[in-house]
Order: sequence, then structure tokens, then C-alpha cells
Amino acid sequence: MAYRSLFLSLRRNSGLISNNCRYQSPCLLNRARFVSSGAVSSDFVEETPSSVESDDLRSRILRLRLPKRSATNILQKWALEGNPITVSELRDISKELRRSQRYKHALEISEWMVTHEGYELSESDYAVRIDLMTKVFGIDAAERYFEGLPLAAKTSETYTALLHSFAGEKLTEKAEELYQRIKDSNLSFDALTYNEMMTLYMSIGQVEKVPSVVEELKQQKVAPDIFTYNLWISSCAATLDIDEVRRILDEMSHGAGSNESWIRYLNLANIYITVGHLDNASSNSLVEAEKRITQRQWITYDFLIILYAGLGSKDKLDQIWNSLRMTKQKMISRNYICIISSYLMLGHTKEVGEVIDQWKQSTTTDFDMLVCKKIMVAFTDIGLAEIASNLNTILIAKNLNPGHD
Repeated sequence: MAYRSLFLSLRRNSGLISNNCRYQSPCLLNRARFVSSGAVSSDFVEETPSSVESDDLRSRILRLRLPKRSATNILQKWALEGNPITVSELRDISKELRRSQRYKHALEISEWMVTHEGYELSESDYAVRIDLMTKVFGIDAAERYFEGLPLAAKTSETYTALLHSFAGEKLTEKAEELYQRIKDSNLSFDALTYNEMMTLYMSIGQVEKVPSVVEELKQQKVAPDIFTYNLWISSCAATLDIDEVRRILDEMSHGAGSNESWIRYLNLANIYITVGHLDNASSNSLVEAEKRITQRQWITYDFLIILYAGLGSKDKLDQIWNSLRMTKQKMISRNYICIISSYLMLGHTKEVGEVIDQWKQSTTTDFDMLVCKKIMVAFTDIGLAEIASNLNTILIAKNLNPGHD
């Protein structure tokens, strides 16, 4: 479903997983065949560095362009030249490869660490390996690898890595079975594990299951993070339970983990709910989208925008908004309210002007000056008059007089 694939790509793309996920989502476009660490590929052609390029291990590996070329050969040659290869260096190179979606080469580095003495793998190394095996070999190989690990290596990180893979492939039954094993274990898990299950339920439209996961998290005395709250709020908004949304926001405002990012998120969420017209009349009908996505489901994306605005991540705002505009979804005023308010909160007035132009040019939703006035009032009411003034200035520059309907 388009809804799920977009949600997952936004949630996990670009290594994000800064807070929510430590691993990246499965990439079906990069299931390159893995070259054994003990073999020299006949396809390998070493790219000789120019005189101005650095000649270190990192540079040699990063110069490999095609998946069929072997990072293992580079490692072997570097070692034969008498150079040391430290575990920290391998981890740094692997992280850079994963960031650029070069998963096969990253897995070769992981294989090198496993097959050569002197490297003690950490919990994170095992977790990353599970994620890489999912991307290169597929979920079955990753599952077999996890089950074959010694008991000491079946940690909260490796359990969560496999759960992440199941969720990414929308294998609900397997994810729920593993989640039960997680709950039955004596291991300690953080909010990330529960967020994985919540995201899975959101992505397959089973939003009614999200609150039960939150309840389990709280019973285990695990502190929810901002991603937990975002998923929880999104599930309530998607079912139009706005009273519950307001109760959750109140809980966030009094939580021990409240910080500047949370306050920014709370401000935006309050503006969105106040101005966004979240009522049954505007949300019950199906829209003419590629997969007939309901407007209820699209509320999730609005809260995703609010989340990244709260975290101060303009790049993610740009990515989400551009992705939404490339779909066949018919934008409504609520979508424009959300992105305009978020850009305003982060001080990106140029982008606000661009969104207003897009709204004015829209063939499906008429530009609504009254809504813009409500946004200004909402910002003023929470003590952000300067931001309200910025919007007023932008509207005037666009020959839109905020003083008239």
C-alpha cells in the first residue's frame, strides 16, 4: 500500500534513525549477491587512487562503486601490506557505507569482523549485521542468523533489529510472535522496541492496536520518547479521537522528559488541532487516490511533519512534503496548515512563501485566507507573536491582504 511504503521510507530513510530507529529499512533495490570473504572476485578491478587522493583504507573502500566489486579484497590487500585494521575504523567505514546505501560492501566489512580474530563484536555490531543481512540476502537469512546466535548475543539490540526487519517487510504474524518473545524475556528494552510495533500497526492500518502497545510500555516502566508520543497521537487523530489527542499532549507537557523539542512539538500540535478542522465531516469520505487512502490515514503524515518540526529537522520536512506532493493524494487545507506552521516555527519563511504559492495554484483546494488568519491567532495565543507577524508579512508580499477575507 502506498500509505505504508511512504510512511516507512520517511521513518527510516537516511540513517534516521537518529532517535527512533538505529537501523535502516530493507532496500529491495540492493539485493546484490554477496561475495565470499575468502574468494577473489573475477569482476574485481581495483580503482587506483590519483596522486591527489588519500590512500587509506577508508578511501580505497569508498572508491568502490559497483556492488560486484569486493570490499573484502581491499581489506585483504591492506592487511597484506602490513597495515593495521582497527575495529573502530571498520565501524566508521561501515556506517558511511550504510548511509550511502552500499549495503553489500558494509556486509563484507561485517563478515571480515566475524571471520578474523581480534575483533570483539558488540551488541550493535550484531544488530547492524541482522539489518544488513535483511537488505542483502533477505529476511529469511536474517532470521536464520539471529536464531543461530549464541544466547549471549540475543540481546535487546538484536531482538529489536530483527523486529525492525519483520516490521519493514510487513510480516505482522512474525513480528507479533517475536514481540511476545521479547515480552517473555528477562531483557530490558527501551522505547525503540515498542515504537517498532506501533509503526507496524500504523503502517498496516491497525491503529486501534497502538494504545495497547503504549500501555505495555508503561507497565514495563519504559519512558516513552517523542517518537512514541507522535505515533500514539497519530493513531488517535486517525480515528478522530481528538479528546484523547489533547489528553496525550497534556501528558507530554507534564512529563519528566519534556524539553525544548517537545515544547516545539506541543505548540505545533496544538495549533494543528485547533486550526486543522479535525472533524467527521471533513475526514470520513474516501479520496480519489491511487490506493483509495482515507483522509484519516493522511493525518498520520501531518503528525510526522509536526514531529520533525519539533526536532528541528528541516531536511525531513522537505522530504516528507516533497514526497506527499508527488503522490496522487488530493491535498486539503489541513495539509497546508501543517507544513506552513512547521516551516514558520523553524523560521524558514522562504519555504512558507513557496507552500502558499503551491496552495494558491492547487486545482483541488482553494486557498483559504481565513485559515491563515487562524494560524496567526494561534501563534499569538501561545506567545509567538513574532512568528505570526512573519506570516502576516509573507501574505502581504504575496498580495494577500490578511485584513480582508
